[in-house]
Amino acid sequence: MMIDSLPEERIQFLYHFSRMQIPVVRMDFERFQNHLQRTFKLYQGKESQPVSGEDYLHFLEPYILDWYICCSCLDNNEKAWQILFSLRTGKSDCLLIDALRARAVRLYPRDLDRQESVVNEFWSHLLVGESAGSTPFLARYDGVRPLAPWLIRVFQNLHISQLRSHHHTQSLPDEDFAMPLPTRTESETRWHDSFCQAAHHWLTELDDQQLLLLGLRFRYRLTQREVAHLFGVHEGTISRQSDKLRDQFIEAISRSLQNDGWSGDDLQAYILTEMGALLLDEPRLSVNYLSALLAKRGKTLPSTASH
Repeated sequence: MMIDSLPEERIQFLYHFSRMQIPVVRMDFERFQNHLQRTFKLYQGKESQPVSGEDYLHFLEPYILDWYICCSCLDNNEKAWQILFSLRTGKSDCLLIDALRARAVRLYPRDLDRQESVVNEFWSHLLVGESAGSTPFLARYDGVRPLAPWLIRVFQNLHISQLRSHHHTQSLPDEDFAMPLPTRTESETRWHDSFCQAAHHWLTELDDQQLLLLGLRFRYRLTQREVAHLFGVHEGTISRQSDKLRDQFIEAISRSLQNDGWSGDDLQAYILTEMGALLLDEPRLSVNYLSALLAKRGKTLPSTASH
């Protein structure tokens, strides 16, 4: 089989290169060809001028491994999903899921439930469309750009479009570059800086047990049952410890901000909103650090936590 008169040797090269680079993800050659046909047509449909198969593979080649992972996820390959979950992006080298959460915090400030639900909904629609007959997000990827930044752009533009639709503004297509997130005002920057300083000081006073609890419950959203299993205690103990840790955090930061002159309304809501972004950036709450703490106990971080 050939793509637009492209020699099959070229396709064979890309196939074996992908298999060699990611041996744990298996895809047979026929499926590889079918996906190439699909994404080539997808790419052609976005271009105003005809694109040859040779040109398409030239554009695809730098991102062939991203393309291979994406297509393998569409085939529901478990190993490919594990790699997708662990993709890192941005200057902070954060997990893809963390980058999505960070944007949700900025897009839906002070709405913790919405922040969590939009990320979960987006993740669920990677493989299954948003509605009957709609194309899953992963099936919209053409392979000519890095996968993780593209997914972040799709997520951000999707929700910017939804937010704008309430004001009768035309939605953005998911291929557009992400609109810049709103910048903070001088006042917002001042209180954000004060919050970060107080929060980091509070975090330095936590012991390993408290860090684990904070990371697993409030950042990685593990259930009380999962954390209780890791700690070897009753669920009720985890519930009481979680509530106590949360209350201590709110009390400590509230006191610090009030001492700095805070006079605004709804201080607790502000603290909880800022807390979400802080937990994403705190090195001692990273996957690697928490995994090391658990390893000391002979435990491992559940796979759901790294997703």
